[in-house]
Amino acid sequence: MTRQPLPSATPAAMGVDAPGVQDFLDALEASPEIEPHSLMILRHGRLVASGWWAPYAPDRPHLLYSLSKNFTVTAAALAEAEGLIDFDAPAVSYFPEFQADITDPRSRAIRVRHLASMASGHHQEMLERAWAADPDEPVRGFLLQPPESEPGTVFAYNQPNTYTLGAIVQRVTGQSLSGYLRPRLLDPLGIGEVHWLRDRTGREIGFSGLHATTDAVARLGQLYLADGRWQGRRLLPEGWVARASRRHITTADPEGDRPDWGRGYGLHFWMARHGYRGDGAHGQFCLVLPEQDVVIAATSASGMQDYLDLVWRHLLPAFRPGPLTGRDAQDAALRERLARLALPPATGTPAPPRPDTAPVTFTPAGGVCADQPGLTAVDVEARPGGELAVNLTEDGHRLGLRLRGKGWTVAEHPLPTAVSGGWTDDGTLVLDVQFLETPHRLTLTCSRADRTFTARWHTQPLHTPPLRALGAPRGTD
Repeated sequence: MTRQPLPSATPAAMGVDAPGVQDFLDALEASPEIEPHSLMILRHGRLVASGWWAPYAPDRPHLLYSLSKNFTVTAAALAEAEGLIDFDAPAVSYFPEFQADITDPRSRAIRVRHLASMASGHHQEMLERAWAADPDEPVRGFLLQPPESEPGTVFAYNQPNTYTLGAIVQRVTGQSLSGYLRPRLLDPLGIGEVHWLRDRTGREIGFSGLHATTDAVARLGQLYLADGRWQGRRLLPEGWVARASRRHITTADPEGDRPDWGRGYGLHFWMARHGYRGDGAHGQFCLVLPEQDVVIAATSASGMQDYLDLVWRHLLPAFRPGPLTGRDAQDAALRERLARLALPPATGTPAPPRPDTAPVTFTPAGGVCADQPGLTAVDVEARPGGELAVNLTEDGHRLGLRLRGKGWTVAEHPLPTAVSGGWTDDGTLVLDVQFLETPHRLTLTCSRADRTFTARWHTQPLHTPPLRALGAPRGTD
């Protein structure tokens, strides 16, 4: 489908102070805890600011991690409206083949609404236990884990809750989550195709794994801000947004340094100091601010509370009660800056500083690469025209990378990456590898003296996937 752009307006026309947005950008780029990838700000239903830090780009899907949950719970809301799901029904009732196995009364008392509010009664994350109990059917593995408390009484962020909710949607609809959402939500919103990771059962996993554009996140946020209506058409059931965005269970901030995590949890939405939000690991955000009539969609690799602190400090004051006048120059300066956002590339040159251009194989320093244990070799070869060919060997699979000149070298195959850096001196090669459909960047440092390399993640991927899996899964429903 052809995506129609979001309606736009100048910041001043929507009462947004452009210098305040500039201050926010300054703070993002100055923070050692934040690597920004994209930002979209909507006010009064209009896009007033958007930018992508190159080599990230507008049309590229980005791994949303737990922001996937907000699409999953939206699918559950639509299924409820169609009479396919009852939020008050026991979760096990949707899996009658497990009834004889699930004997614990608390497990049997987990209702669909408990799954959506992270209130199954468990006190901790149960993902590994659930998968270990039944790798072929994680729903059964999860329900075999008796909750320590009565469902509905305690909060614990617990991936199998969302997995089971998504499994119920897929069972009652006979479709994948994305397949079910496509005609009901994704196409009407102008999002179109998304990519969602599946497990060995063939299900889209629901709690994570969704790859979608920042634009898709912004559209979902605007739909919620508008109480489920889009361009005059109701897409979400009446009353759902109010239900999903109110506190259903109390949360705590045990460390005392994440105030936006201690304000309660709705139906897969977090309550925050201002408004409510969906979020994903390493700084994927959909912030809905009803009081300011604002949606902020962002992707990043960041300390998440650090990011929110900067939003509250710099962006909130930029939202003024009415239109601003005499701001053409400030709006133009912001627009020009947003158009040239870029992540700084690593320094170095592809051409080796010595005339010896023979291929070199580097092996892990210390025998094992701690950050990516399956990575066993880095092969480097200088090519004509100043190109550097780099092949990473991981568990017997090779991932080919290329570096040409200074700045970022972007490649789509074998998966979307950007590489920068090169030889920093006669004996040291440093490469930054940005996996462009994820938040993740890997720095490789190769020493010619002992033919060894080290690899360091700036943000460690969850669940330690192989490098070749760090891209959007492509497939058909």
